[in-house]
Amino acid sequence: MAPKASKAPKQQAKDPEPPKEYPTIAAKLEAEYTASRPYQVLKETKGFSKLTASEKSAYANSILLETGAWRTWPASQQKEFWKLIEQQKIPIPLPKPQSLGKDPRGVDLGSYTPAEYKLWERRERDLRALREKSERFRSKGKKRWREEDVEEERNRRKLLGNLQGRKMGIYERDPEWDDVIPLAQDDGEGALAAIAYTDEYAEAMGYLRAIMAAKEYSPRVLALTEHIISLNAAHYTVWLYRASTLFALDSSIEAELEWVNKVALDNQKNYQIWHHRQLLIEHLYAKVSSDPAAIQELADSETAFMTRMFAEDSKNYHVWSYRQYLVRKLDLFNQKEIESIETLLRTDVRNNSAWSHRFFVVFSDPKISSPGCKATESDPKIPNEIIDREIEFAKAATFETPQNQSPWNYLRGVLRKGSRKLSTQECFAGEFVSIPEDGEEDVKSSHALDFLADVWAELGEVEKADKALELLGDKYDRIRKNYWDWKRSLLKEASLQEKMSDLKTG
Repeated sequence: MAPKASKAPKQQAKDPEPPKEYPTIAAKLEAEYTASRPYQVLKETKGFSKLTASEKSAYANSILLETGAWRTWPASQQKEFWKLIEQQKIPIPLPKPQSLGKDPRGVDLGSYTPAEYKLWERRERDLRALREKSERFRSKGKKRWREEDVEEERNRRKLLGNLQGRKMGIYERDPEWDDVIPLAQDDGEGALAAIAYTDEYAEAMGYLRAIMAAKEYSPRVLALTEHIISLNAAHYTVWLYRASTLFALDSSIEAELEWVNKVALDNQKNYQIWHHRQLLIEHLYAKVSSDPAAIQELADSETAFMTRMFAEDSKNYHVWSYRQYLVRKLDLFNQKEIESIETLLRTDVRNNSAWSHRFFVVFSDPKISSPGCKATESDPKIPNEIIDREIEFAKAATFETPQNQSPWNYLRGVLRKGSRKLSTQECFAGEFVSIPEDGEEDVKSSHALDFLADVWAELGEVEKADKALELLGDKYDRIRKNYWDWKRSLLKEASLQEKMSDLKTG
């Protein structure tokens, strides 16, 4: 039996050609446009005269199709025309590709790859949907907003910003601020040194400018100014408008002081905070001025906070300036204030700020001082017992730290305030200085030596004064030698003038 012939192997199906890849979406659209006009391309390639009869017929029909001339024909003729188009397999021609425009960064969309452009189109669809929802939300009207609707809109705006490739501002994405059109910073045309604000700060200030222009005083203004102050605590205008808003709303001053405490501790060297605090105290004082207990409570709370500030920096100028204001405002010229300063001095006897404040509290007390008397002027109204007490206080501190200049300066100030001569304290200063005629001098304090030089000049003992100044310049305070030499020249000049005067009168 003859063997069966083997079956011919089945012809394997060809793999479909992979889709053609294009470098840009513009190139893809141009290729699709060209592919939709094959007979026009054929005519341009071969020339009309070289086309076959069937190709010429197809070309003519494709022109009629593209121009739309067939639309003016009777229905029966149109039907025959479309049957011919189908037989000749003429594709529907695509319109000439137009520019796709630019993206928000200014990049030509036509330069995107097809995949990138597909993603961009999807993003644009999502953006349109989000904008439509956002518009529907706004059209409801603010009175009909529910809290959950507002929160949903905030999240929607945040997503809008992400899809647009930028971080949407805090206020831009908050529906509560939709009624405000921010005012941009105007640095003038051609500004040479425009400040590079952060986006967050620039946006917040734009909304504040609009709020100020509208003279709005509301709780949201307090939230806005708090935000700006957290970014820049030195913005004086923001503090002023915050104060105006607080007073317009009759907000709690006590609560504001608590908040200001935190800001002050975080911004030690900021004077705007302390001016704001003064405005708060002025406003609060008008309400409690007739209540001594309330005044005392206010004084105690303020003193306690300043103690916290001094624990961070015991010589903070802004705090000391505010303390002087508070003493005058609340009439704190009393023993309790003096004792509070003594506590600070026990902590740091070299704290010149504390010494200065003590001098102010003691000698500016309107109950015992002359109105308008300057700190460097004598005041006959000051009781002698006060002068004596302050002299002894300064001397005690000097014994503790002889080389500390603060108590020596304080002693000079007290003597001048009490119209007493420096020479009344010669014996005291002499306890720190010994200058024998023969042998080595013994100087425990250069400030005592300076004090004695002025004492001896006051007594007319020029040689002794000159010797003290010479020692200061050559040995005990050489860094200021030029200053001491200058004082020596003044001393000699004064002595010479005195001798000339004596000769004239003699």
